[in-house]
Amino acid sequence: MISSLLERKIEKRPDKVRLQGRILFLTEDPELIKRQLAGEDLPWDTKNSANNPKLRDDISTDEITPAHYCFYFDQTLGEIPYAGLKTGGVLPIGRGDVKRGGFVCSVSGKRRGKGSSREQSPYAEMSAGIKLVIAENIERIYKQNCQNLGVLTSTNFSLIDKIRAGEEIALSEFTFGEDEITRQVIEYGGLFPFNVARMQKKVFLPPIKAAGEGARTTRPMTLAEKIFARHMLNENGEMGVAAVKPGDTGFARADLRFSHEYVTPMAAIFFEHYVGKDAKVNDPSTILFFRDHLTFLDEVISEEKKKLGLLDLATQLKLKQEDFAQRQGIKLHGELKDRKGSEGICHSIVLESYALPGQLNIGSDSHTPHVGAVGCVAFGIGTTDVFNSWITKDVRVRVPESVKIVIRGKKHPNVTAKDFILKILSLDYVRSGKALAKVMEYAGEAIEELSVDERATMTNMAAEIGGFTGIVAPDEKVIEFLIEHRGMDHKQAEALIEGLCSDDDAQYAEVIELDAAKITPMVATPGDPGNGKYIRELNTPVPVEIAYGGTCTAGKNEDMDMYAGVLADALRQGKRIADSVKFYIQFGSQETRDYCIRKGYIDIFKNAGAHVIEPSCGACINAGPGVSTRPDQIVISAQNRNFPGRSGPGQMYLASPLTVAASAVAGYIVEYEPSEERQPVGVR
Repeated sequence: MISSLLERKIEKRPDKVRLQGRILFLTEDPELIKRQLAGEDLPWDTKNSANNPKLRDDISTDEITPAHYCFYFDQTLGEIPYAGLKTGGVLPIGRGDVKRGGFVCSVSGKRRGKGSSREQSPYAEMSAGIKLVIAENIERIYKQNCQNLGVLTSTNFSLIDKIRAGEEIALSEFTFGEDEITRQVIEYGGLFPFNVARMQKKVFLPPIKAAGEGARTTRPMTLAEKIFARHMLNENGEMGVAAVKPGDTGFARADLRFSHEYVTPMAAIFFEHYVGKDAKVNDPSTILFFRDHLTFLDEVISEEKKKLGLLDLATQLKLKQEDFAQRQGIKLHGELKDRKGSEGICHSIVLESYALPGQLNIGSDSHTPHVGAVGCVAFGIGTTDVFNSWITKDVRVRVPESVKIVIRGKKHPNVTAKDFILKILSLDYVRSGKALAKVMEYAGEAIEELSVDERATMTNMAAEIGGFTGIVAPDEKVIEFLIEHRGMDHKQAEALIEGLCSDDDAQYAEVIELDAAKITPMVATPGDPGNGKYIRELNTPVPVEIAYGGTCTAGKNEDMDMYAGVLADALRQGKRIADSVKFYIQFGSQETRDYCIRKGYIDIFKNAGAHVIEPSCGACINAGPGVSTRPDQIVISAQNRNFPGRSGPGQMYLASPLTVAASAVAGYIVEYEPSEERQPVGVR
């Protein structure tokens, strides 16, 4: 515990707030947005929504703060909220517009804040003067980031009238329905002041009580609930409680805390500002840093952005992380010394080298659930949560409900985990937002047949579902993975997975059943990962200019098996990658690169005409080879997201590694079929 914090003066917010300023409605009509920025206040009927213009749904954090602006990690971010927000095919909000407009509240539609866990988004809004966000529903990480910073959130559109009338609003309006801890975080104006109050024993964690009659230990639990129970702090601050249920709130002790260069510098500045430059983090041996996002940025950043100094800012991110890691004694997986590239993407390395069944891991990235493939609970957190965890070694948690997704039967040979997850993302249950903030537990024969690498694709993309995390019960395949990657013996690995399964009578918010035999290769059409459809349902051939295979989702060993299998098949037929296509293959880690060398894949990739790239997040975040450069360019990618502008201005289709490689050879989007069966097929 840092003693200086015990003397810090901490007070609650007033119990009533008055929000003085204008309201910005993020509508689908760009002209209405421009008129507001020019000074006009839109009329708004809070009693009859049919009288109002359509609000933009699905606003992602990529649109609130485009990736290249996240090189800023101070209040300069207040110049750029909504700079990537596209409505009517245009970007109506320019630099400084929101701040100049005097807006105090921002209003949008469904699923606000989906996508990356970047806290730069609500921080940018806050720094521009936004004190309240109103939306029909709000994504978990984004909402928690707002609360952590002190930005108020609501789904109550009647507040619009109160703000415009200059009325006071009871703080209870924003705490109603929240758990005890979240209520106190809001009352104290953010997570850091709340945690200081916790250290000073001004606030106390609510005890996790028995549900109903009888001993709590009799309650059947899901796999995720069992892991939470092991890690939740009791009222005495000790780790572990007998059982938990959805809705229980508290702090969970983390086994591993990690962050990358997009987040570490801002968290470090928060730490130094609020705690002290000479203060030390709590248990640096369980903290990891990664330089994995911007390694290849200089190859794709535009001259215009260079002139704005953004490349220099990106370099400062790296240097700040290196300096903080060195001073704190924290392990940094950084850039390579002998060639350009990184040691690996954070999720790839954590899965290969660190995560263990039954652990609770937190990371500064929405794709932290990647490691749920080995049966641990792992979830993304924002910058404030990261920096607070350096002090307390724990993280605020509200035990989520679980959704069980059962995929039965046997999959087709050309269908992969990516096709499964694209199918799940297309379901009404997911697209309507009902899966938000829930655990996605994958089960069934088709899941059990998947390797750990393929399971990681499923758990990774729980982030696109908007879920809290994704998890698969560990089994013999996980034991084999730990033996191969960690050098464990069978008995040691077997002991780790003991008891890590859901009880037969565990309760789920929903059980979704799918038949693997009915799922054929899929794509997600441009704009959203939820735009899934079967390739054979595409009405016309879709020619592609860029094919990309890589990222944490699709840069694993088994993904490389798929790229190599398709390209070797093509070479046997005398084919190569189509002249009209550039195909980029990027390793997720050095371990995967070494695997490809051992298997002879790199020669196959190069002989077929693919461009092979050292590990980094790269094109997935518009920061490496494989990004589009024109709005009319069509890209097919094995990455996890295709939000507007995320990977350049082009039109991106998401697909499996098999589909991406087959399409690179064909020159247009096709299903892959091994040559001994039949030729690749496209539109039918």
